[in-house]
Amino acid sequence: MSIYHKKSSGVGFLINAASFVIVMTGIRFASPIIVPFLLSVFIAFICSAPLFWLKDKGVPTVIAISIIIIGIIIISLLMGILAGGSIDKFSLALPSYQAGLHEQTTGLITWLGEKGFNISAQRVLEHFDPGKIMQLSAKLFSGLGGILTNTFMILLTVFFILLEASSFSKKLRIILKDTKTSLANFDKIAGSIKYYLAIKTLTGVATGVLVAAWLTVQGVDFPILWGLLAFLFNYVPNIGSIIAAIPAVLLALIQFGIVSCLLSLLGYVLINIIIGSIIEPRIMGRRVGLSTLIVFLSLVFWGWILGLVGMLLSVPLTIILKIALENNDNTRWIAVLLGSEESANLPD
Repeated sequence: MSIYHKKSSGVGFLINAASFVIVMTGIRFASPIIVPFLLSVFIAFICSAPLFWLKDKGVPTVIAISIIIIGIIIISLLMGILAGGSIDKFSLALPSYQAGLHEQTTGLITWLGEKGFNISAQRVLEHFDPGKIMQLSAKLFSGLGGILTNTFMILLTVFFILLEASSFSKKLRIILKDTKTSLANFDKIAGSIKYYLAIKTLTGVATGVLVAAWLTVQGVDFPILWGLLAFLFNYVPNIGSIIAAIPAVLLALIQFGIVSCLLSLLGYVLINIIIGSIIEPRIMGRRVGLSTLIVFLSLVFWGWILGLVGMLLSVPLTIILKIALENNDNTRWIAVLLGSEESANLPD
């Protein structure tokens, strides 16, 4: 009997694993449709707090949503005006930046050769060409532009999501059998995600403004562009700040040399230590409850499935998965593995 149960449990595991692979593959192929929808949900979560605040002040739902949508449009237009021209200019100047980095790399290899290190410049540039990093930055900006081409559909979806937000709990009460437990789980998921996104948005704005100001003082080209990149990649845990810093630091090296490069790097490090390592953890506390390893792996996984938007939403998507697993006795052990060390210290 025990052997039969072991075989059946093993078969069940394989079926579940195969189903998971099939579903994830389907999501990856359907990403052109899913990504705009997820981005709409992401924006709606951020906007839900001001929506309910306006409703508490007596503003009718449709008017409150319209105010929020108009605010999003104004912010988007301002970002487009500030960053759009910079993106075009950066794309035009990209070949000269790549040539400058090539010269810097060749000069460094020549200097090392004079010091007794025999290094082949051709081999180094074949395996590591820093000019490709600047090209990757241009691709990131073009990817952001590709997302923004769906602006109208995204805003329309945000409008309808916010319109349904207030009545969603009522619908759940009608649909669900165990209403009390199910609504508590839903509130827990929604509360965790809203809290995370709100903190990340505020700290991201602060990071972007400080980065742009620091680079402006140094005279580095396109400071607003690098500030915008720092804001967006603040949503990407662990390595987001590193990705955002690399092109700006290299540009400082091209323009002004090693001293300016080190000063730019120092600015990024100080800003991210103060905001990312001191302020943000104190505000965030244990709300996220994911281990550092899981955060990194979720970044890689969701980035592979959904691209840039998947990287930005990797933590919220994993939080949803973790909370869903916590509320099932059969999968609770997986949620414990996903959790941080603090969240694993459960009471006896």
